[in-house]
Amino acid sequence: MIRALVLAGGGVAGIAWELGVLLGIRDAAGDLRPPLEAADLIVGTSAGSTVAAQITSGQDLETLFAAQLSAHSTEIPVDVDLQDLMASLTSATAGALSPSQARQRIGEWALNAATVDEPARRAAVAGRLPSHEWPDRRILLPAVDAQTGQLIVFTRDSGVALVDAVTASCAVPGVWPPVTIGQRRYIDGGMRSATNADLASGSDRVLVITPTLAGAPAPWGSLDDEIERLSPAAVQVVHADEASQAAFGPNPLSATTRGAAARAGRAVGRRHATDVAQFWN
Repeated sequence: MIRALVLAGGGVAGIAWELGVLLGIRDAAGDLRPPLEAADLIVGTSAGSTVAAQITSGQDLETLFAAQLSAHSTEIPVDVDLQDLMASLTSATAGALSPSQARQRIGEWALNAATVDEPARRAAVAGRLPSHEWPDRRILLPAVDAQTGQLIVFTRDSGVALVDAVTASCAVPGVWPPVTIGQRRYIDGGMRSATNADLASGSDRVLVITPTLAGAPAPWGSLDDEIERLSPAAVQVVHADEASQAAFGPNPLSATTRGAAARAGRAVGRRHATDVAQFWN
């Protein structure tokens, strides 16, 4: 039995919310064997890449959750209106003939955008991670090549530092700088899909945790299509609720969202705990 945990993108608020969901599930279903954080495979995209690195670091969920409630943060303050950003990204893809070409155009736009410098952004992401070493576990962290639009999946065997892989997967175009690794530049893995759940292909059971409302349209990638490609695996999805969306606000990249998002996620996790336990076990 191969169990996979898929952690979606969602900004700083999404990181806090997903940690809250995981802890909420443990609150009400503490007998999970194995625990969710001990899944055979973890796929983490953007915010989910941070959560994947955190929960495989050996630090307990309670400690990781408590950090989201702290006023201290290494996050760089950024004023972003998500709707305006999505409009800019959509405009950049106008006329693209394929998803890969659309991602390439977003990458070109991102390469020319004014952002903070790479070292400052890397330091902020490094501050999120309890350990900067890859875990002795199978975790997949997707990013997109800014110059070709192609998907790249970083693993512990890629020869890339964990901090760089997470920073690349979290490199929101137009907000954070594309990440230089070797001779290539990379942008957020969410530009291919917010979930990239199909990377868990070959698993028997796949739990997807995503800070989006059920039925909400996805700008890139389709979770329903990804679930079809996971067949014959059993798949369960935990979505955000309206209270969670309110906690995220218009700028989910702001560190000020963390406390409310974490608490909202914990409430969602508790509500879904019984169903998740039956599915996982």
